[in-house]
Amino acid sequence: MEHALRIVDKIKSLRETRFSGLRPPTEFFDYQRISKPADVNTATSRISYNTRYFSGNYGLIVSMLAVYAIITNYHLLIAITFLVGGFALINRFAPDATQLGEHTVTQKHLYLGLFVIGIPLVWFADPFGTVFWIIGASAVLILVHASIMEPGVESEYASIDGETV
Repeated sequence: MEHALRIVDKIKSLRETRFSGLRPPTEFFDYQRISKPADVNTATSRISYNTRYFSGNYGLIVSMLAVYAIITNYHLLIAITFLVGGFALINRFAPDATQLGEHTVTQKHLYLGLFVIGIPLVWFADPFGTVFWIIGASAVLILVHASIMEPGVESEYASIDGETV
């Protein structure tokens, strides 16, 4: 029960910190603010501003792409499930050493067996390709969106540090 409360608290703190910066979809997908940048300097300034302004939305995009990549890579999904499930099962059902005939099996032995089987499974699942796909797809989506989205009116006031008009 205490473990579940810690998870709920973690989710609440994540929502307050990370998702508090989310901009509404109507603002993120405002097609009236889309335009081709005039030059590289304009694109660079837009990317600089929009990556800060829409950072919560971009973080959500990266998270969704990561979930998609893991779900569609069945080998990686099986390997991660095997390792996480193995850790959970060992911690729950084998906290103490067990005597099997003449041999004593400890948690250390069980973890070693889990790694001997799990690491080749993960290696076979090509996690590096998945990570590079997530990085590439995220970079393309974020850079394209940030460069074609004109900053809003609030960007004009972003450089003013509390000065009154």
